[in-house]
Amino acid sequence: MEKLGYYLVIACLKAIALLPLSVLYAVSDGLRLLVRHVFKYKRRRVAENLRNAFPEKTNDELEKIEKGFYKHLCDCIVETVKMLHISDKEMRRRVDVTNAHLIEQAADEHRPVFLFIGHLGNWEWVQEVTKRISRPTVHGELYRPLASKVFGRVFQKIRSRYPTLLITQKEAARTIIRLKQEHESFLIGFIADQRPTRNSLHHWTTFLNQDTPYMAGGEQIGRHVDAKYLYLEIHKPRRGHYVMNVVDLVLTEEAAAKQGKDQFPYVELYLKKLERNICEAPEIYLWSHNRWKHKRNHQ
Repeated sequence: MEKLGYYLVIACLKAIALLPLSVLYAVSDGLRLLVRHVFKYKRRRVAENLRNAFPEKTNDELEKIEKGFYKHLCDCIVETVKMLHISDKEMRRRVDVTNAHLIEQAADEHRPVFLFIGHLGNWEWVQEVTKRISRPTVHGELYRPLASKVFGRVFQKIRSRYPTLLITQKEAARTIIRLKQEHESFLIGFIADQRPTRNSLHHWTTFLNQDTPYMAGGEQIGRHVDAKYLYLEIHKPRRGHYVMNVVDLVLTEEAAAKQGKDQFPYVELYLKKLERNICEAPEIYLWSHNRWKHKRNHQ
């Protein structure tokens, strides 16, 4: 049944992906009305997250961001489906990658590159960065397996558009150390703003005006392989178009001096840059995510 379910879903999505994006955005507009007003998908959580993140904003301002979020969320859905049938030429027209030379410089230094990403813009399109670099030639990304095996396979199929090694978080350390033994340099993408599990609430910071636990695994593993840490800043100048800017994560002397077993200044710097990126265009962040489920005093 699982295999049948996968083939049925992927066949439907491939048929939808044949439609031009101009038509799919019309579909997205209709989907937005259903998601926000009929099904009221996570409306309460979105409103609460926005209110806590931006206590200085008025109700009208928060509602405007919420409307923009649902529009962007539905756009991301159709854009992700479109990955099953979109040309390299159109992706190049829609995605502008800047400062990709920072990745190539690290490869020239024979260092692995850890690219920190957030749930901002369309993170499924981020792999387009690998098309704009000549080195390193080995690419991977970390992911959390979905509860649904059918949709887990569907997303693997969608992501297979790019020759990227998909690495589960559980296998991350072992796989990355093996890659270091086999290749001097490689690129790994980390979506590093995910909520840690209840058993991993060890590191906290202030993010979007709230006590926030964060995952330090990327920096922990990076120390073992002399990784270069970079951040992918994302902007959405207009519908269906993204600017992805590679940013060097450079520590201040004070932050560098704090590096230690329980200090992770690169992740904290990444979160500060992500926060600034979100504040510039809050509607393109994933507010439906239960990011602040765990509280510091309830560990």
